[in-house]
Amino acid sequence: MSEWVALAIAMAAACAVVVAVVLLRHRKVGAGKDNSETPDVIEYITMMIGVVYAIVLGLAIAGVWEARGAAQDDLFREAQSLREVSDRAVVYPAEFRDQVRADVDGYVTYVVNTEWDYMAEHGDITDKGTQLLQKLQNDVATRAPASDLESQAYQPIMDRIGQASDARDQRGQNAGPTMPGVVWFGLIVGAVVTVGMLFALQIRRTPRELILAGCFSALIAFLLFMIWDFDDPFSRSVSVTTQPFTDLFPSLNLKD
Repeated sequence: MSEWVALAIAMAAACAVVVAVVLLRHRKVGAGKDNSETPDVIEYITMMIGVVYAIVLGLAIAGVWEARGAAQDDLFREAQSLREVSDRAVVYPAEFRDQVRADVDGYVTYVVNTEWDYMAEHGDITDKGTQLLQKLQNDVATRAPASDLESQAYQPIMDRIGQASDARDQRGQNAGPTMPGVVWFGLIVGAVVTVGMLFALQIRRTPRELILAGCFSALIAFLLFMIWDFDDPFSRSVSVTTQPFTDLFPSLNLKD
């Protein structure tokens, strides 16, 4: 089932439940009871619960959005560092230059075509990807510079490989859901309490009030879905993509 279909079903279900509860509640209460007024204390408590839950939702959305942005930046830093390694290898003799570029191309191809799917499914990076990057580092580190030009290029290339390794480690840490379980517990319980407070108000069966109550519950469902969707930066519908690699290494046969 598509995630957007699941979202539509969840929003429709939340709206339908609220409307159904309001209608059943009025049917049980009967027409003789006065529903025109709500005690001031209930209105105040409902308002405060709504404000507190809105703050919690805002912080959660900001947190998952920031995590996704950091994951995107780390991925670009990894791809850019490897692109610079490949470009700076021009100072080496043809045989070693081709070896360095082959190491870079092999690592990038493996990450995009193989490791990315594994990371989205298991929430972690692979040992083979780490070994491929380590091979690139060892090849450059163990070759003594043969000229002044190679000596000048050696440290910048090692720095870029180190940056790529650091960005890879960050990518591994950001893989999988980032929101703690206790936060999800608070978000779900808060949603139930916030929507449940609607029933403490004297909502009548007028179309306007039923529509507003249904839209409010559907909005809560949408915001929770959005947090869940952003919670895993490398999977789901709005995940970070491999575009930095495909843009910087257009000559490779990389998956879109």
